[in-house]
Amino acid sequence: MRRARSVVLTVSALAFVAKMVLAAQTRGPADVRFFDAFARAIAQVGPVRIYEHPMPRLPVYNHPPLASWMLLGLDELDRLGIPFAVLIRTPACLADFVSAVLVFEILRRRRSTGTAMACALGCALSPVLFATSGYHGNTDSVAVMFAVLAAHLLADRRAPLAAGICAAVAVSIKLIPVVAIPALLVAAFRAGRPVLVRFAAGLAAVMPVLWGPVLVTVPEPLRQKVLEYEGGRARLWGFVRFADWAGASDAFIVALHSDFSLLFVLVCMAAGVWLAWVRPTAPAYAVALSLTLLLLLSTGSAVQYLAWPVVGLCLFGLWEGAAFGVVVGVVTVCVYSGPSAVRWNDWALNLAALGWLLLAAGIVTGLRRVLAEPPPALPHRTLPVVAPREKSPSAPASPVN
Repeated sequence: MRRARSVVLTVSALAFVAKMVLAAQTRGPADVRFFDAFARAIAQVGPVRIYEHPMPRLPVYNHPPLASWMLLGLDELDRLGIPFAVLIRTPACLADFVSAVLVFEILRRRRSTGTAMACALGCALSPVLFATSGYHGNTDSVAVMFAVLAAHLLADRRAPLAAGICAAVAVSIKLIPVVAIPALLVAAFRAGRPVLVRFAAGLAAVMPVLWGPVLVTVPEPLRQKVLEYEGGRARLWGFVRFADWAGASDAFIVALHSDFSLLFVLVCMAAGVWLAWVRPTAPAYAVALSLTLLLLLSTGSAVQYLAWPVVGLCLFGLWEGAAFGVVVGVVTVCVYSGPSAVRWNDWALNLAALGWLLLAAGIVTGLRRVLAEPPPALPHRTLPVVAPREKSPSAPASPVN
């Protein structure tokens, strides 16, 4: 066990260094410059007013409140002489390191040490994460890491208060882990009332602190730009891509983007809740199912979204994570080597379709593997054993009814 953990830590650390070298030697896509502009605007108007601040030459600022505070801190470090292009990619690279370690720590309790080590190394070396974290730089990997960390703390470390805090942090960095929150609540409920109360207390203590000032000050811009954000309208991925290939009408594709997005989110939540109910002692699997389904059903198209299911697929199994990581990793190379991250060539589109099919297959096989695992018993309180009192020699025998 110690040797396997050392291997995972070493390889994950080397992968982190390699990603940071990539970040230091490349400019990255346009998002790096967009984030730099966002950070400068936040430094001027503050992390609360940024949602109503006009930025006509920039994309919609659709990031939750904690991301705003992170950008404010990165801007301060940039003023000290550390290049912003490196700073913006550092949190995601660190998150990938932690995620690989979490994969090992979660799986070693449920499968063999060799399997846990192989899946963790697959996460650490995933080509998708090299591209989306080391080159692109966004908050997707950070949000996913905190969601998986919340599941680990809840079930394996028996720290429900810290788990609730991590869950709140996850959705305050990027909204995507919101699909996993119901599953975590169900897992906490199944673990007993004290666990549920502590998890909910951690969640409820942090959410008002991070979201409260923005909700009170600029509720309408926050609703429009963050809570109702539907992703890009490009037809590059999933059902939208397949509908476009099939010659579907523009009205149908617009309906996919608008009318079906909430339904798909509810499906992801419901699937996670179901798995958390039948496997309450392994909520990381429920988080993995919610996040992998989220990309499978996503009607939005962006390269960095491809990072959402990597950790979850590696929790399901080695081949699930490796197959998706390699094929979709090639997609990222094709896209990033092109003129724009929102213009995918035919190679990228065809490989992305194959990656979607591999994602669907990985969810099915991974779910079958999870359900085949013998479910460990839920922790329960044992009644104290009271030794019978010795009868006094003069005491009469009790009648037997």
